[in-house]
Amino acid sequence: MAEEMSSKIQEMGVVPVVVLEDAKDAEPLAKALCEGGLPCAEVTFRTAAAEESIRLMAQAYPEMLVGAGTVLTTEQVDRAVAAGAKFIVSPGFDPEIVDYCLEKQIPVFPGCVTPSEVAQAVKRGLKVVKFFPAESFGGVNTVKALSAPYVGLKFMPTGGVNAGNLKNYLTCPAIIACGGSWMVKGSLVKEGKFDEIRSMTAEAVALVKEIRA
Repeated sequence: MAEEMSSKIQEMGVVPVVVLEDAKDAEPLAKALCEGGLPCAEVTFRTAAAEESIRLMAQAYPEMLVGAGTVLTTEQVDRAVAAGAKFIVSPGFDPEIVDYCLEKQIPVFPGCVTPSEVAQAVKRGLKVVKFFPAESFGGVNTVKALSAPYVGLKFMPTGGVNAGNLKNYLTCPAIIACGGSWMVKGSLVKEGKFDEIRSMTAEAVALVKEIRA
């Protein structure tokens, strides 16, 4: 299940990282992402609207890969999955959350930025981890350094990734996709500029194709 999820994410190349303050924006945002060619969202659990937003997205667009990000407790894992989240992302490597997800066969992508954290992930059989905050921790150069001894492990950098540096990341063989929020900025969502989000999403999709061509 986790490998199937990873391959779908790899196909897309970019995972929109979404912060929703109001659940009423969830469905129009999901529509904009799907129409823009990225039927995927990592909805961060930083806001009170996150759980309901995941539920609304998953119900309206069942084909969409809706995941929960910034998951800090096993209770949040349960709430996210009950709402319809298909994968869990945590900002750091929390053994309790990772083991809980593995036990329940829920795809999980924990944040890893050090060899020790990567070792913990590999030990548990994880094939893909998040690399966060990417730009603050050396970006592509660090990913290359970490992937050298841990052959076969793939990374999803998030944090500081944008249209300007996406090529730098996606041309690295150890990177399957990047998390990014540049096409789903909070200001655009709040102002209801979903047409703009759709066109920026389409631009991101075109950029991934161009990079990988």
